Amino acid sequence: MKAIIPAAGLGTRMRPLTFTRPKPVLRVAGEPIIQHAINTLRAAGIESVGVVVSDITRDEIEHVTEQITDMEIVLIDQHDQLGLGHAVLTARDWVGQDDFCVYLGDNLFEGGVAPYVQHFQELRPEALIALVEVADPSAFGVAEMDGERIVRLVEKPKNPPSNLAVAGFYCFTPAVFDRLETLQPSARGEYEITDAIQALIEAGQPVIGQKVAGWWKDTGRPEDLLDANRLLLENLETVNEGLVEDSRITGRVHIPASSRVVRSKIVGPVLLGENVVIEDAYIGPFTSVGSGTQIRGAEVEHSVIDAEVKILNLPTRLQDCLIGLRAEVRGGRTVPRTHKLTISDASVVQLA
Repeated sequence: MKAIIPAAGLGTRMRPLTFTRPKPVLRVAGEPIIQHAINTLRAAGIESVGVVVSDITRDEIEHVTEQITDMEIVLIDQHDQLGLGHAVLTARDWVGQDDFCVYLGDNLFEGGVAPYVQHFQELRPEALIALVEVADPSAFGVAEMDGERIVRLVEKPKNPPSNLAVAGFYCFTPAVFDRLETLQPSARGEYEITDAIQALIEAGQPVIGQKVAGWWKDTGRPEDLLDANRLLLENLETVNEGLVEDSRITGRVHIPASSRVVRSKIVGPVLLGENVVIEDAYIGPFTSVGSGTQIRGAEVEHSVIDAEVKILNLPTRLQDCLIGLRAEVRGGRTVPRTHKLTISDASVVQLA
């Protein structure tokens, strides 16, 4: 099987982080979101991945994917973003006559996607969809089931037929392309993959659903990214190869050989990247720190800190923070008490 990862969108719900970089390259638990998706597909035995990119996202995604040498990674241009169905149809020539899966790369599955791939290959229906039980199905595409078969898909229904929402993973035979070619735009002007799946159902073709085992996370919003970071760090393995002086390290902490911790306290799970400096600082649980970052005279916990960040001399603790690439957070004078801020469009700043 081949795999398609749609990665042409702008990720507007993640602004301001996505004003300068596309969402798939934002980091969580030390790796770009799209890297987690590719790792998951590799573990499922998939060796060929087509990443659908736009003119805006291509360069940044290429920078990540060109470092992957043990899989075939192909970038497929989608010049107009007209929905998920259109993104999949864009990859038709590359897929050819092969079966394929579609992985929304901002979704994370605790158990990976191998169970869905294996079940699809065993039964080979026209489509298999990962489904997850949710508390509020009206915010999702929802499946109505008859045993294992899906008999109807409803997009964001007012009266959901079940609590089974469509998660971000699908398996298809090439037959779905014929349905995609005849789609009409939805009310929001996009070509919906759910409409193509519903067309398969109405034609009597077998479409089955498989429930997600373990946790599932859609990293569409900033708070979701923080939660995903927490979930991934739950499985962090301890590595303590760096320089640690006059410091206390407890719990599962990853310190590579190029990083150093001086006169500080770290309570895991915490992931430090390469060439990180932690000095006179406290790093609390569920924090990942990107390569080349310096944290001095500050306290940080439950946060995602990107690469080459400087966090210096803060009088109060940073908590539940997303700090972007090469950002700086510095303490200032305490008297008079003032705040000097440089804030990008659509930012949110909460001051106690």
